[in-house]
Amino acid sequence: MERAPPQPPLVFAHYGYCPICAAPTRFSADRAWFRDYLRCELCGSIPRERALFTVVETYYPHWRDLAIHESSPGSRGASPKFAKESTSYIPTQFYPKLTLGESVQGGFRNENLEAQTFPDESFDLVITQDVFEHLFHPDRAIREIARTLRPGGAHICTVPITRKAQPSVRRASLNGDEIMHHLEPQYHGNPISQEGSLVTIDWGYDITKYLQTHSGLDVTTVCIDDIDRGIRAEFIEVLICRKPAVTACTL
Repeated sequence: MERAPPQPPLVFAHYGYCPICAAPTRFSADRAWFRDYLRCELCGSIPRERALFTVVETYYPHWRDLAIHESSPGSRGASPKFAKESTSYIPTQFYPKLTLGESVQGGFRNENLEAQTFPDESFDLVITQDVFEHLFHPDRAIREIARTLRPGGAHICTVPITRKAQPSVRRASLNGDEIMHHLEPQYHGNPISQEGSLVTIDWGYDITKYLQTHSGLDVTTVCIDDIDRGIRAEFIEVLICRKPAVTACTL
């Protein structure tokens, strides 16, 4: 009988309550980099996913009844919960060689976040998790998100703010169809490509002004540190980009 390979020793473990599972659990990590490795032992979620879901649940507790668009959803954490429990949820991925707006494999709709085919004011919430550090034109993306949000709606997202108080830095840009690298290429995991996703921008806290300037949305940064909910790590800020509600004029 073959023995199971030995598991790496844990560097940290803490019993708490997972906001995604909505159940008691243990959060454990076999590495000191909690952002990717402090996992809920029930659902496998990591801190940034729990932080994002906590923000959605806190500010939009009726999210299950809202129209939600999630771009590039993950296979664990908040994304499956949105898909299972929301009454109106559209997940999208971007396949450049396929027709935009059509259904593609895996139950996704093919959409380019920078040039969407959705009508104006289609959604109450737009969710992106670690997407904006991979866009060549984040200004176009946030304008498109603002266009597709209904008044009073919001874009809620995570993005690693690695430079903190320092200015954001462009790592790669496009010259026509050619990628121009300004710094050594970095790649993050991509759920639909083994090649990974190229990092185009190292963001600082100036991302809030950038997003607000290019969209007209009201942008707030939420920072959560709560080990009892497994929300502790570097670069897990959550951005809320709100579209102003329409108010009736009074004479």
